[in-house]
Amino acid sequence: MPGRVLATEEANSMVTQLRTAIDGSLGDTLATIKQSGDTLAQPDVWDGTLASDFRSNTWPAVVSALNNMQTQLGNLHQKLNSIQTNIQEAGGNT
Repeated sequence: MPGRVLATEEANSMVTQLRTAIDGSLGDTLATIKQSGDTLAQPDVWDGTLASDFRSNTWPAVVSALNNMQTQLGNLHQKLNSIQTNIQEAGGNT
């Protein structure tokens, strides 16, 4: 394990920015995408040959990717918290 422990103000700012994006705007955007796609996947809202293809093929793959992205972003958020906490506890806040 390296002996150097460092968390500059820039690093702290970037960690905060990433966590804010994951918790806020990015999370909200992903939720909006899912909600809109779920609505379009309803045949009583959107139907036809291409809409049916969207419902059967396109949307399920996108939902899977969105769910994976949300899981990965949650993991990133936890990792950022863990790293930041460990650095602060080690006294590397400057």
